[in-house]
Amino acid sequence: MEFFLAAFVITTLTVMYFLPSVIAYVRKHGNFKAILALNVLTGWFGLGWVASFVWSLTDNVKTES
Repeated sequence: MEFFLAAFVITTLTVMYFLPSVIAYVRKHGNFKAILALNVLTGWFGLGWVASFVWSLTDNVKTES
């Protein structure tokens, strides 16, 4: 039982860590690669995670013509 709880916690934390990158990818953000790099390199710091999260919500999205 402890294994499943630990696996659940680790999975949840991993998804939360990469949430800004997932949002940018789903929204087809024009700066997805930069957001991913910021998230991976500075997301652990907290401020980097917040910055990448806010950036992923900006309006620089690709639209299909």
